[in-house]
Parts: sequence; C-alpha cells; structure tokens
Amino acid sequence: MSTIETERLILRRWRAGDLEPFAALNADPKVMEFFPAPLTRDEAAFMIARMEAKFVVHGFCFWAVEEKQSGRLAGFTGLNRPDQALPFAPCVEVGWRLAREFWGRGYASEAGRAALAYGFGALKLPEIVAFTVPGNIRSRAVMERLGLAHDLTGDFEHPGLPEGHRLRHHMLYRQARPQAV
Repeated sequence: MSTIETERLILRRWRAGDLEPFAALNADPKVMEFFPAPLTRDEAAFMIARMEAKFVVHGFCFWAVEEKQSGRLAGFTGLNRPDQALPFAPCVEVGWRLAREFWGRGYASEAGRAALAYGFGALKLPEIVAFTVPGNIRSRAVMERLGLAHDLTGDFEHPGLPEGHRLRHHMLYRQARPQAV
C-alpha cells in the first residue's frame, strides 16, 4: 500500500521533504504536551527512519498525512506495532499527531477512519487499540469518534516511563474488527 486518499487528505509514505515540517511539529511543546518531551530535529529524523523500517518489516506503520488542498505535511496517522512490552501486546495501535495549525478540522478523525478501514479490511486485523493519558481529552475524543471503546480493565502504567512520571498512567481503548469487514 503506497497511499490512501480521503476527501481532504493523502496518507502516504515519508519523503525527504517531510523532515523539516515534521521536526517543527515535534518541537512544539503544545503538540508534545502529553509526551515526555518535545523531539529534536535528529530525534524526528530517527522517528521517520524507524517508521519507514516498520513499513518494510510489517507492511504498515504511521503514514505521513498530507493536506490535499495545500500539499503541506499535516503530521502522521496510521497503524503501528508498539516496540514496548505493553501488558496487552502483541497489538496494533492506531495513532496520530498533527501540527497545531491543522487541529480542529477533523483531520485526525478522517485519517483515523481510513487507517482503521485499512487495518480491518486489507490487513484483516482482529483488533486495533489506542492509548493515551487521561488528560489528553482531544485524543480520547478522537478515539471515541472512531468507535474505539475505553477498556476499563485495560488501563496500565506505561513501561517506557519511570515510576512516578506524570504521564505514566494510560487509558486503553479497543475496537474489534466489525463482522461485515
């Protein structure tokens, strides 16, 4: 799969020209509010390389999200096999991260619906999960708009963060593959 098109977006593989806008969005403290820290340019470049490597290994990962109208990189959305030893692993998560200027337009939901359709349709995944910290109300709202349900018994302490870290506690959301897919 090289690209997925929605009404307003193109989900595609990463290009060299994506680094600067991707580094800028990952350096924004507001975008990274619910992550341990903003990323440096080198860390953003490493993240792109890691996502591209996962495309080679798994056939999917987080796609670059391009706004059709402007041709600009808005961020990423897609599917990922987390590297951490999460209590509910192995799993595939749906996730997104958009530059602040693209917030409030419904892009995360639009791209997330396309990612779920790809995961349940083409990949035949039995389940897709999502997770975030309780305070990330915006992401939780996207999860719920996408049809993922909060698994009240699945909340967990993120193993990638130290004990006592303000972001360690995470909420787990799940969606099983619809019967008709």
